[in-house]
Amino acid sequence: PSDGHSADEAAVLALVNQERAQAGCGPVRANPPLAALAGSFSKDMAVRGFFSHTDPDGRSPWDRASAAGISGLGGENIARGQGDAEAVMKAWMNSPGHRANILNCEFRTLGVGAHVAAGGPWWTQDFGF
Repeated sequence: PSDGHSADEAAVLALVNQERAQAGCGPVRANPPLAALAGSFSKDMAVRGFFSHTDPDGRSPWDRASAAGISGLGGENIARGQGDAEAVMKAWMNSPGHRANILNCEFRTLGVGAHVAAGGPWWTQDFGF
């Protein structure tokens, strides 16, 4: 897709918007810079072998967004090991903190990044205002 998402990543975006509609929130729209940020972080977690919102260099999601020239990052969800969009969305929706990001009606944009590698797949959602 031209929005920077693979088929699996686009499926996550569609599932997010289904959940948001059921909760009375407006949809988020695909954001290519956030998709690039999310994809880069999923790959970084796989390559460097960590699983945390803070990378081994001590950078937070907001630090990474700022370094990429992105302002207005609202929140980040990460996951590891779920084989497809439905599985990762189920995991996120069963986690209160991740669910809160997905159902935050103030968020307007979303980038999804999936990286398939040993120990994964690795998933990142970056939400924007």
